[in-house]
Amino acid sequence: MTRSMTHARERLEIVTDAGRLAAVGPAWTKLWEATGGLIFQSHAWVSRWWQTAPDRDERQLRVGLLWVGDELHAVLALATHRRRGLTILEWAGVSHTDYCDILKSDRCDTEALERLWHQLHRQGRFDVAFLSRLQPGAAALGLSGSGFSHLRRDRRTELSHRITGWADGQAWFNGLSKKARKNYRRSWKLLEEQGPVNFHLLTQDESVEPVLERLMVLKRNWLEAQGLNSTLFVQDMSALRALVGVLADAGMLHLFVLKCGEDLAAISVNFLQNGTMMAFLTSFDPAFERGSPGTLLIQEYTRWSFDHGLTAVDFLCGAEAFKTRFATDAVSLATLSAPGSLKGRLALAMDGARHSMQKARRHFEGKPAGAPPADEADAEAAWASGQQVTETPQRKS
Repeated sequence: MTRSMTHARERLEIVTDAGRLAAVGPAWTKLWEATGGLIFQSHAWVSRWWQTAPDRDERQLRVGLLWVGDELHAVLALATHRRRGLTILEWAGVSHTDYCDILKSDRCDTEALERLWHQLHRQGRFDVAFLSRLQPGAAALGLSGSGFSHLRRDRRTELSHRITGWADGQAWFNGLSKKARKNYRRSWKLLEEQGPVNFHLLTQDESVEPVLERLMVLKRNWLEAQGLNSTLFVQDMSALRALVGVLADAGMLHLFVLKCGEDLAAISVNFLQNGTMMAFLTSFDPAFERGSPGTLLIQEYTRWSFDHGLTAVDFLCGAEAFKTRFATDAVSLATLSAPGSLKGRLALAMDGARHSMQKARRHFEGKPAGAPPADEADAEAAWASGQQVTETPQRKS
């Protein structure tokens, strides 16, 4: 089919309600399966997030679909959210989505994606768009700088860390520093003083519910102690159950635990896709903190992953210290931004001016260029990635 014929049969649709979102599920899932998209771009992930979002009354769906005849060729899954007096257009479910992008067929070119974005932009109803957490090579990056899209590379970036390049688990462990290996053995002995220690991957026959309930308690206690909150760890567990359920239904869920006696000392909700073990949620019991159970669990599932032929362990987004300690690679995740109203244009201009002043101040104070204070960097990343500042460390404590 020629490009002109394809364009003639093209139809753009913006989904704004839950009923239509459910109706396009089969076509969306067919496209996702055909393209090998990440679970984050699946219909199940987006729809389950929307069904269980506790702040849904503050949001509106803006899911762009590009059809050619009856076949779905692209999905640009966005939603709006009121924040700081502005209506922000962002990825649907971005607070719980580490890698974002457009889901598209190989037959869908950049010009078609531009038309889809233009349709979303033309409808307005937002002040500022932030399309964040874009890996190198993301399809959405093709929209940057295009004539009428108004999307531009934003200065805000995030890092994801991963471990790659090991033939097996023992080789990886042997490659750790002498101090790290010594700490591993010491931590294991400290835990054994409190009871038998067991590393375990839950099987399909085992219920995940007790583990999720314990994870919820640990996370909520930690968040409360830090004065933070998270929409993922609401009291009824609906959001947590829903997203973990998506991973389980897709056959990707790998729920690792480290037990000390009968107690869960550490928990890691991971998923396996495209030969990579991805660490989605982790937590540990402070009662066992002296034995560093969280670190031990990371080391154990990393060894398991390479022993089972995986090519990488991906810690996903977040700047926690353990990630830089173990990671062999760091990937910069880009953000695109665009104004959608005069208020949004002014907000971006003021934000740019503020950043320039802070950069100048750091220069005069003799601080390294491009190295803002941690709290400032976290706040900027949170704004661009669709999270409230109180949620930035929510998933990887």
